[in-house]
Amino acid sequence: MSVRLKLTLSYAGFVMLAGALLLAAVWAFLLRRTPAGRIWEITDWWPSPQLLLGGWGPAAFVPAAVAVMAFLLVFGLVGGWFLAGRMLSPLTRITDAIRTAATRSLSHRIRLPGRSDEFRELADAFDAMLAQLEAHVAEQRRFAANASHELRTPLATTQALLDVARNDPGRDTGELVERLHAVNTRAIDLTEALLLLSRADQRSFTRESVDLSLLAEEATETLLPLAEKRGVTLETSGDVTPAIGSQALLLQMTTNLVHNAIVHNLPAGGTVTVHTEAHGDTSVLRVESTGSPLPPELLPTLTEPFRRGTERVRTDEHAAVGLGLAIVHSIVRAHDGTLDLVPRPAGGLLVMVRLPGTP
Repeated sequence: MSVRLKLTLSYAGFVMLAGALLLAAVWAFLLRRTPAGRIWEITDWWPSPQLLLGGWGPAAFVPAAVAVMAFLLVFGLVGGWFLAGRMLSPLTRITDAIRTAATRSLSHRIRLPGRSDEFRELADAFDAMLAQLEAHVAEQRRFAANASHELRTPLATTQALLDVARNDPGRDTGELVERLHAVNTRAIDLTEALLLLSRADQRSFTRESVDLSLLAEEATETLLPLAEKRGVTLETSGDVTPAIGSQALLLQMTTNLVHNAIVHNLPAGGTVTVHTEAHGDTSVLRVESTGSPLPPELLPTLTEPFRRGTERVRTDEHAAVGLGLAIVHSIVRAHDGTLDLVPRPAGGLLVMVRLPGTP
């Protein structure tokens, strides 16, 4: 039984129930004690006295009530059918849009016209969901294409080195082994970054109480040799900052932020400031670094996978795979937090992470 037929029967049943109650009220309060005979006196000014019934007992009332109920049934069914069709027409349009999106393209939108009601809210919510799905599918396609390209590069390089070694047996094997080791290390780092990104997106981790200040200290201690080598000063501050999440993922997030701040900094004399603080039930991690000025249009692309920014300096020794901030963004999103990137007026970047903490 379709929804339209159910609504039609409901409308007809409601009309008949209302009619039955009305007739019962008329009989109970007006006609039950009326004797057989005319209810009203026929006056001379009445235009058609022959239409008045002469007897108003049960024998006269029951056939009239049956006729009225039959009319209400037909009226309720016909009227309910058209009313149900008119009320469900937006739902039919939404269903057609769902079929189109499922079989053709996610770019189709309902854009239901009319005043704001429940169907309009449903259509707008479905349009918003389609927009998010379209963006997500496009992002996944770009990610798959970029990941394939990034994974193909070390494999192709390895194949080229092996071909050179096979064609030139007298070549120095020590240099070949070193280059193969560097290429293989980069491939392993890329694979581990992809696995970490997938794990963060799937939220397959155990939540526990962690202290962001301790994670910040551990990350800065680990990267201190790199900072000294590049002439960058590391500063860490902040009190106990409790948060809820995976300690391993949050440590990876902090390490990625500090590493990016060190690598993408001034050639010499740069600074990186790491600060943690708690505001009620929110834990905040701030990583502020000096560096070259960043154009505002570049900021939205920094958290996309395999996007490195055209003006950032990268050396072969610390060549990144383009997943640092993408992993940070996925970890923050998996922990129901927010990630804000703000360019500093003097150059560099301010990264602020807000995570749910413990009161």
